[in-house]
Amino acid sequence: MEIVYEDNHVIIALKEPGEIVQGDKTGNQPMSEKIKQWLKEKYNKPGNVFCGVVHRLDRPVGGLVIFAKTSKALSRLNEMLRDGKIHKTYWAITRNRPPKEGDMLTHYITTRQQNNKSYASENPVDGALKSQLVYRHISSSDRYHLVEVELLTGRKHQIRVQMSAIGCPIKGDLKYGDKRSNPDGCISLQAHRLRFKHPVSGKEIDITAPVPDDNLWKALASNITLIK
Repeated sequence: MEIVYEDNHVIIALKEPGEIVQGDKTGNQPMSEKIKQWLKEKYNKPGNVFCGVVHRLDRPVGGLVIFAKTSKALSRLNEMLRDGKIHKTYWAITRNRPPKEGDMLTHYITTRQQNNKSYASENPVDGALKSQLVYRHISSSDRYHLVEVELLTGRKHQIRVQMSAIGCPIKGDLKYGDKRSNPDGCISLQAHRLRFKHPVSGKEIDITAPVPDDNLWKALASNITLIK
């Protein structure tokens, strides 16, 4: 975990693949507790420290996560998230090239708690949530493709299941149809950029994550300018 932005109300941290944002049944220390400890040490705070979780990332996913340092900021950020005013851009590596250079995908997603898995249908079904994203193919190597994804809705495993539904499962994502796991057990999906207005000051926040320290990620990122 790395802190990439902090002010009096907001913290943005860079999540490592494999970390958890909020406590779960595994008992592993979540980012929210790590941030509390970081704040206590940085500001020499003797008592409790507030750290509100605004949104989460799946455990095998890395990238940017927003936390709130005050209850006022948490309440406003939660409202902004519900209203689609926090713009999240992801980068994903796929083995298959997308069928189009760019497209908006609309599916209806249901989730089964028994296997913690989501399912996408092209037509409305009972209990399904309408789910939309926009993707853009931005780079390729001999075997892999880098895709930029803008989420228009926020559903469980949305990018993973929707990209799989068009024949482009994310590299390493065995749950949604990829053929092989990544060496570290994580998947090649990164929460790459966050854009939103500060919940208190109203100033524009625009943060981009560094390219993961991995040869394939770096090679695909270096190819982006070649296809623009």
